[in-house]
Amino acid sequence: MNRVEIKNLNKYYNETIEVQGFVESLRNLQYVQFMVVTDGTEKVQVTIEKNDENRELNEIVSGITLQSTVKVKGKLFESPKVKLNGMEIIPEILEVTSISAPELPINIKDRNSAEIDTRLDNRFLDLRNEYNMNIFKIQSKMVESMRKFLYEKEFTEIHTPKLIGAASESGSEVFEVKYFDRKAYLAQSPQFYKQMAMASGMGKIFEVGPVFRAENSNTNRHTTEFTGFDLEFSYIDSYEDVMQLEEELLTYMLKEVKNTYGDLILEMYGKKVIVPENAFPRIKLADLYKVLEEKYGYHVEDGAKLDLTSEAEKLAYQYAIDVYNSEFIFVTDYPKDKRAFYHMRKNEIPQGYDLIWRGVEITTGAQREHRYEILKQQAEEKGLKDDVAFYLDFFQYGCPPHGGFGIGVDRLTMLLLGLPSLKEAMFLFRGPNRLNP
Repeated sequence: MNRVEIKNLNKYYNETIEVQGFVESLRNLQYVQFMVVTDGTEKVQVTIEKNDENRELNEIVSGITLQSTVKVKGKLFESPKVKLNGMEIIPEILEVTSISAPELPINIKDRNSAEIDTRLDNRFLDLRNEYNMNIFKIQSKMVESMRKFLYEKEFTEIHTPKLIGAASESGSEVFEVKYFDRKAYLAQSPQFYKQMAMASGMGKIFEVGPVFRAENSNTNRHTTEFTGFDLEFSYIDSYEDVMQLEEELLTYMLKEVKNTYGDLILEMYGKKVIVPENAFPRIKLADLYKVLEEKYGYHVEDGAKLDLTSEAEKLAYQYAIDVYNSEFIFVTDYPKDKRAFYHMRKNEIPQGYDLIWRGVEITTGAQREHRYEILKQQAEEKGLKDDVAFYLDFFQYGCPPHGGFGIGVDRLTMLLLGLPSLKEAMFLFRGPNRLNP
């Protein structure tokens, strides 16, 4: 008999079915035994009366420990008296497929009963909590929606190497690894290979894959390995085209997530999924600091105004809400010293942006410099000519104007659900002090 997922049981009333899952709870009363089984899609009650006919089943249930796994074959009945989804299974066959140790290292039902690092040590149990499990169902829908949007626009999904022979963008913040008789590095981003795809004539590409940053930071939004959603496309006129595409992508994603999980997100995480209805506002970095000073009394030294501080990100979000009723805001016109060498410049102004959502930067995007001599000169300015020699080769034989951006999937998840840190938003977190499990 084929297993039925518990979420689909309401199609099988008065039929004999089979379900499998974890034993979430047990009640052994005088005349009846109740067992709640969950398979990650939903939960169902299994009811076993205590009598001579069920003696073997009663003995099996009496020996089961919580979080053991079982296979249940029986008849499904609609039962309004059952609080759990108004249904129950009366079993004919009950098989224990694995037995759990009786003492669990963490309390699965109460995710606040242990510190996050203790929970991460036991992540295989921690994820059995419904709150935690749903994070990754929602994250999966989020990525699926962005993929779908790009496939409909005829983007090609590619997969670039994560072991590389030179540092991705600079000599800092990279993990060095031994590669046979020489050094290699873990990729900081797929940036160079995305642009190689443009030089090859692929036109529109994206990738979802791991990104590594050797950054010894322990904030709630930093990690040494995360999942990046990166894209690049050719034949653009300016970085406005890049911003427009990201705006459309995120709006589409939020609409899809809201349609599928909006009610769940509000009920379980207390956050509304707000689908943008208007264009995201845009503001130059220097103008933003003027506005923050005038409107919110936020003062920083001139040197700090060359980039966005964490507090400025939060206030930029507040400004976007107050003035534009938007959760998003693009910040443009950064000084060239704060942008990568491959960003195109006009009048020495990098043609790129940061996108702020809910008070946190989620994207750096730009039009790239595609002209070989200018790109070579900008790499030399940064002292990177030799390190990126292989990359510069991509541009010697013609390359169309292009641009793109990258989004951290885990950070996006954290902000969407209002989670306190990336540790909650990642299947397994990696940081300066965490390399296991």
